Amino acid sequence: MVAIRRIPGVGAALFAALMALASPAAANSDTRESSFPLFGLFSGGNSLYSTTVEFPGNHRPGTIVIRTGERRLYFITGDGRAIRYAIGVGRDGFRWSGVHRVSAKREWPAWTPPPQMLRRRPDLPRHMQGGVENPLGARAIYLGSTLYRIHGSNEPETIGQAVSSGCFRMTNDDVVDLYNRVAVGATVIVQR
Repeated sequence: MVAIRRIPGVGAALFAALMALASPAAANSDTRESSFPLFGLFSGGNSLYSTTVEFPGNHRPGTIVIRTGERRLYFITGDGRAIRYAIGVGRDGFRWSGVHRVSAKREWPAWTPPPQMLRRRPDLPRHMQGGVENPLGARAIYLGSTLYRIHGSNEPETIGQAVSSGCFRMTNDDVVDLYNRVAVGATVIVQR
């Protein structure tokens, strides 16, 4: 049986839904161990948010395909398969598409909000060191020369939502898993 702990701030209905997903009947077919259980919903179990799926096409293994309309990220493993992760995406007016490359990867990244974000949200800190309170979470994967990244989140309830300023949010468990798989220089295809 999977042990699950309650996350402060997560509503009762969402918690009940997560509990139902954690039942043995709804167990994830992907049996890899969580690589960052401290932040996961499980105490050492699998992610609720990722699974291996069929993904036809001619993408090279190691490519990331993000489908913002589905709120899913696919890491191509080859042989017509991919690991599918649930993500949070940009809210209305902040969604984008294009092709970039992974330009950098950071563990426990520091965060400096860009000037345009500070104009919208002057209450934000000017700089924040990496750590559990940092909104970028446990890992960040930087996308070319853009201001955008794929990153963890200290707000797992936002996964599957459209709430960001254009970045792609993942649970900390999932972003650590993706971080360990993806290489600097990998292609990232963002589709609407």
